[in-house]
Formats: sequence, structure tokens, C-alpha cells
Amino acid sequence: MAIVLDSGPLSRVTHPRARGENQQCREWLERVLLAGETVAVPEICWYEVRRELVRAGASTGLKRLDQFCRSLAITYLPMTTSVLEEATQLWADARNRGQPTSADAALDIDVILVAQALTWSQSTGEPVTVVTTNVKHLTQFVKAQDWQTWSP
Repeated sequence: MAIVLDSGPLSRVTHPRARGENQQCREWLERVLLAGETVAVPEICWYEVRRELVRAGASTGLKRLDQFCRSLAITYLPMTTSVLEEATQLWADARNRGQPTSADAALDIDVILVAQALTWSQSTGEPVTVVTTNVKHLTQFVKAQDWQTWSP
């Protein structure tokens, strides 16, 4: 089983202040890695966390985020044309079913995240779970679970 980190858990594990949920999420991730699970960060989630850190002028947070994503323990999932093609189809299918995950004019990072997870899963043959704080929007496309309830 491969774990794909959504922006919420990614933000928590890379946050400079290791208190409360941030510390709990770091400890959770350590257990996941020690159990030998593959952990991946989609580039769209890196973007989502990074844009807020840039806006806030949080240089320490930016450094931690970038170091984490370059870590040898983490698989980084880059954006590709095939990912965006898959995201386009997911976005349209969800709207045609009357189950959009965002406003029509929104970028809809959720479907891009799902497309990255599914494309990676198809290329590796490994099933994935997106670990998130937003299970509701993701479960129509992929297995998703709150990071606080997922265990190796």
C-alpha cells in the first residue's frame, strides 16, 4: 500500500512548530515510514502548501517543506500532461454526475491530486490511499482516509 499525502498532513509534518497535531502527524508519519510504507507527495500539494508559505513570508516553513519533498524517504509525484488529462476527465465526470468537488471556475486541486495518485498507482501497480483531512471530496475517486485513523 502506498500513501499519498494531501496538503493538510503535508503542512502538519513540515510545520516548524512541532506541537499538538503537528507533532502527532510527524509521529504518525514516522510510524508509517518505519512500517516500510511508501509515502508520496503530489506536486500539486507541494504547490498548495508552498503558495501559502510564500504569501506569509514563512521562510523556515518553506525550507522545511522543500527539504521534506527532496528527502530520499519520500516519493515526489511530478505534474505531467497525462496527470492533467486524467484530472480533466475526473473533473468533467464529477460534474456530469452532479458531484463537483469545487466551484466550476475553481482550479480544483482535489481532482489533480487524485489524478496524480491514480496515475502513479497505475504506473507502479501499487494500490494507494490518499491520507487527508478532507475525506469527503476524495472518496468518490480514490480510497481516502483521515491521517489520524490510518495505520500501517
